[in-house]
Amino acid sequence: MFLSRVLLARLGRGIARPHASHSYSTKVPSSNLRRNIALFGFISSPGIWWLTATRDDVPCFEGSPTPQIKLPPGPSKEEITRIISEGAYSHKVDDVSGVHRYDGTQLASNGPCEDRFLHGKLPSPRKDGSHWMTWAVFDGHAGSQTADLLEKQLMPFLVHKLDQIKSLPNNDSMAEEFIHRAITQGFLDFDKAIVDAAVDVTRSNLPLHEKVKLLAPAYAGSCALLSLYDPASSILHVACTGDSRAVLGQQGADGKWEVIPLSVDQTGYNAEEAERLQKEHPGEEEMIKNGRVLGLAVSRAFGDSRWKWSLEFQKEMKQRFNGPAPLTPRYDVRTPPYLTAEPVITSTKIDPSKPSFLIMASDGLWDMLSNKQAVDLVGKWLEPVDNRVELEPTYEPFDFGQFWKGMNWKFEEKRTTVQDENAAVHLVRNSLGGNHNELIAGRLAFGPPFSRHVRDDITVQVVFLNVPDIKNI
Repeated sequence: MFLSRVLLARLGRGIARPHASHSYSTKVPSSNLRRNIALFGFISSPGIWWLTATRDDVPCFEGSPTPQIKLPPGPSKEEITRIISEGAYSHKVDDVSGVHRYDGTQLASNGPCEDRFLHGKLPSPRKDGSHWMTWAVFDGHAGSQTADLLEKQLMPFLVHKLDQIKSLPNNDSMAEEFIHRAITQGFLDFDKAIVDAAVDVTRSNLPLHEKVKLLAPAYAGSCALLSLYDPASSILHVACTGDSRAVLGQQGADGKWEVIPLSVDQTGYNAEEAERLQKEHPGEEEMIKNGRVLGLAVSRAFGDSRWKWSLEFQKEMKQRFNGPAPLTPRYDVRTPPYLTAEPVITSTKIDPSKPSFLIMASDGLWDMLSNKQAVDLVGKWLEPVDNRVELEPTYEPFDFGQFWKGMNWKFEEKRTTVQDENAAVHLVRNSLGGNHNELIAGRLAFGPPFSRHVRDDITVQVVFLNVPDIKNI
């Protein structure tokens, strides 16, 4: 009846004042007006809806003797460029010594994309008023909630940890130790907050829907790849938790690009990781199979609390909050936790006299490219335009069955192309097919969940260090 009264008031005003220019009148309403008001007063809300709704927009179907299947065409060459460039960005850096520019992009496969990233400046832990640079890639899995939390909150938390260093030593090796300790503790404390928060939420008096939302970052998981660049010492610190990867390309006197790995994938295929886990969980021979840790592709990660909680708590979460199914009986869970967010950290001195670039990417790129191939591609991208010779290739009509007939589904050098102004987009294009436009278009034509069979979420950052003359700018 509230709607009836509001509409009555509006309609009554409209009848009493048919023209905006008329002044308000205190005359007694006419009999017709009184009759209309009385009529409206007896109409209920549904009745008013019936009187005021448009009733001539009902769909009308016509007969057709045959199905008319009309679908939009697959991506054209121009559409390919638009799609892979949609998430691109590029920044010139003028006030941090040694960093000249960085490019980035993101291409989703999941819906929504489970990857996240960040980039920017932070106050120098040396407390001298200068700034460091940071870049990070967060490869989420089983949802984007953990990666989303890392994107928004990890860097402020680490800045606080670094700020707690009272005085950073001038000695590089000692300074590295302080930085490593702060980053490691920051990663571990942040992950502990995610895992422990779930326990606190279950004991709280919050409404169910709020509890379910707050538990999501603990159910999902994320890898983390973080770089910090100190311009005062020209040292690049790289912290890796998971299987996102960082690699450095450094140009030698002969003009060739040297490949320097800055991280190693942390999976069950990594012999050191497998050995570490076996020492922590002796006698659990079934823990690692086909490179996976109790079914999980990585051996270190944020979140993924089922690999950290006790079996009893996993069951409680499933029963009370419809959480993910416990790892048992599919996997033999005996002595959790099996995962850690502790990063492996490397520190690399960047030679100011040698042009260098840093490539950071989620495994969606590395599924298609090796470290050397990625470095060579960026090196090719840096060549002056006049030095490039590219012939338009001709390919036979393509379908995915050709992957089973000897065609390589990963990058092939003969498919290399240079046509993008953004170095990260250049890497994505070549990882998906390069100059084989039909192959790329076919991969891009799939939407989730089927796109995951032909490509993963891809997030890439390329940072140019001591490369002031970039021809593509």
